[in-house]
Amino acid sequence: MDLKAMIDSLSEIGCTDEERKTAKMLYDSDRYPELIRYLKKCRCGLIEQMHDSQRKVDRMDLLIRKAEKESV
Repeated sequence: MDLKAMIDSLSEIGCTDEERKTAKMLYDSDRYPELIRYLKKCRCGLIEQMHDSQRKVDRMDLLIRKAEKESV
């Protein structure tokens, strides 16, 4: 898959339509250094979402463990 196609499919990996449009605009303008910085920024957002999800899973695990202890 080439770079343009990958940018077009950013929404499939969790980026917003606005992020995809901005990345496409930077790509179409041959502003690669800015595109790279922008993609790294988007990546940080995805990592933060992943960490938020992990915190939720950790809390669910704690809830399950407490329920298991009380059911004994």
